Amino acid sequence: MVARQLAEQLAGHFGERARHTPLRVLDVGCGQGTQALRLARAGHLITGLDSDPVTLGAAHAMLAAEPPEVRERVRLLSGDGHHCGRWFGPGSFDVVLCHGVLMYLPDPDPLIASLARMVAPGGLLSLLARNRDALALRFGLTGDWRAALQAFDSDHYTNRLGLTARADRLADLGATLREMAVPLRHWYGVRVFTDAMPDHAAPVDGRQLGQLLEAEERAGRTDPYREVAALLHLIGTK
Repeated sequence: MVARQLAEQLAGHFGERARHTPLRVLDVGCGQGTQALRLARAGHLITGLDSDPVTLGAAHAMLAAEPPEVRERVRLLSGDGHHCGRWFGPGSFDVVLCHGVLMYLPDPDPLIASLARMVAPGGLLSLLARNRDALALRFGLTGDWRAALQAFDSDHYTNRLGLTARADRLADLGATLREMAVPLRHWYGVRVFTDAMPDHAAPVDGRQLGQLLEAEERAGRTDPYREVAALLHLIGTK
């Protein structure tokens, strides 16, 4: 869903430039390189940054399996997104991604400020965060009533990996983006219907999977469904 949403925003914002001229992309918290490699295959110039040596090693392994023309478009660096200024000057990138990182920080604002400085005039900032306003929903749908009740009064939760994480409200992130001069252009919901679905229940039939993805895609752009999505995908512009 995130890849589809990002592709839509790149096409809508950059138009023909995104198809014919490589965009400079910074992926902070790139993990194993899923989005970075997708964009590199599309012809863009990617810098991936991650502080975890294990996931960065996985990204290097995935990159090594790509054709030479893809490998030459990607560089992977070990580092923390809070310190982007150590490597890059202000406005160095047309697109900055930060997906699945904010929920592990006590305060998202310093990182967002660092990322915003990296965005070139006319560029995009893409954030993926946990939705604070829907935090109780997954617990309620799975019958964990104690956790659901606690979630109404807390912004912390335990994720699928067993790690303590934190959620943000759309309004708060929107205000931060505005203060950082990358005001919110558009936002989507991610995992509206499937957040509470156990892994073994995921459809393996191609037709059913296609229907699931179509339903998630429509819900992720439609009110009121997107408002209770597990994740918020925010696009800011400079």
